[in-house]
Amino acid sequence: MGNIISNLISAEKNALQLFDEIQKRGLIVAGKSELELNKEIFNLAFELFGIKKYWHKRIVRAGKNTLCPYKENPPNLVLKEDDILFFDFGPVFENWEADIGKTYVIGKNIDKLKLQKDVELAWHEGRDFYFKNKDSLTGAEFYNYTKTLATKYGWDYGNIHCGHLIGNFPHEKIIGEETINYIHPENLNLMRDKDKFGNERFWIYEIHFVDTKKEIGGFFEQFLNKKNED
Repeated sequence: MGNIISNLISAEKNALQLFDEIQKRGLIVAGKSELELNKEIFNLAFELFGIKKYWHKRIVRAGKNTLCPYKENPPNLVLKEDDILFFDFGPVFENWEADIGKTYVIGKNIDKLKLQKDVELAWHEGRDFYFKNKDSLTGAEFYNYTKTLATKYGWDYGNIHCGHLIGNFPHEKIIGEETINYIHPENLNLMRDKDKFGNERFWIYEIHFVDTKKEIGGFFEQFLNKKNED
């Protein structure tokens, strides 16, 4: 088990390094389309780590597209001045999956900056709740708790689940996409339950807050791990 966790943490550290480099190189600018930025990040990941493998589609969403959860495929938008956007990338490092999501704001719009801050604060609050209640917590209970966080911070929750399993590539083909593999309102299984092969399960936790009237959304996700940096 220790090797699994260390491999997942290592994959996540590499993914976080990629996100840091995106900002250092100033890639997030108005006038660039989501697709253009997506391709630039793909090329940067290859430059830094030599990887071209992702276990799910690479997502760059800006403006009103930030309302859309993972399953949707909205039309390509151009980043604007004073815009909000988020990334959702699942790079694979030596057959170990990472899954990172972060929100960015171009400009100084107060609501968008608050949303950017809130999704990260809520993620850490949810992580602490998870480890405090892990032994008795079902997927449904964790999802419902996460929806209360959205209300607490003044937003709506933007997805039908708030996380999923993570592991050795390709975990989705090995384990399947049943509800029990998501932090889902219909998942009555305990989060600590083992998978169908008797192995410990490891989770990605997602926060997706939205305001449909203002047409903005914020997203933050990482591996659920006690050692996540605050």
